[in-house]
Amino acid sequence: MIDLHCHILPGIDDGAQTVEDSLDMAKQAVSEGIHTIMATPHHKNGKYINEKNDILCQVSSLNKNFLKENIPLTLLPGQETRIYGELLEDYRNGKIMPLNHNKYIFVEFPSSQVPRFTERLLYDIHSEGLTPIIVHPERNSRLMQDPDILYNLVNKGAITQVTASSLTGRFGKKIKKFSFDLINANLTHIIASDAHNISGRSFHMQEASDLISSEYGLDMLYMFQENAEAIVNGHTCYRDTPEKVKKKKFLGIF
Repeated sequence: MIDLHCHILPGIDDGAQTVEDSLDMAKQAVSEGIHTIMATPHHKNGKYINEKNDILCQVSSLNKNFLKENIPLTLLPGQETRIYGELLEDYRNGKIMPLNHNKYIFVEFPSSQVPRFTERLLYDIHSEGLTPIIVHPERNSRLMQDPDILYNLVNKGAITQVTASSLTGRFGKKIKKFSFDLINANLTHIIASDAHNISGRSFHMQEASDLISSEYGLDMLYMFQENAEAIVNGHTCYRDTPEKVKKKKFLGIF
């Protein structure tokens, strides 16, 4: 299994704080069947700055620790970048880390809003030959209120990543329901852990996988897993046509 979203690098954001924490996370990931992790530290979220070259050094160092401890896990470089106006300029200047050096980049929204410039920026990212991945949209209160915003962005080429812990209910019933609603509407393409530690913000990838296969069948689970592999290799993700999302909750869709 591949986990595309994880805060496993030590001491650089609100994830693992020490190398020992990182090793504990790695061991837990392996116990869930994860063999590859994309290290995605926070960047430009108002608290943390983790630029491309620093991430590459951290990933190399931690991979050496995995080898030393005989942990069968491969770490790849990535970044969770909070959306900001100069994102594309910083990509051109070598500060933004696409996932595993390929054509996909993570874009994080503030938890309660979607900036007005989002659609234009995502268009410009596409024009640069990149594909934006909107991370954990199910935890954004603005998108919960108006999922047509997400429908529009996905319809124009963005893909999205839902968090495993959201599907398992660890962020509450409303977020769990919205997560499944996004899958039902073909508005998400990847499941990842967004793990920060081995206690309160752990992986839960196996549990989420079991839920998906139980609810939708193995074909849906394989689609999510194959999309993760495609992103690692820089290939095109499978995208089904999003269903038109109704905003009125009484219609039973959201």
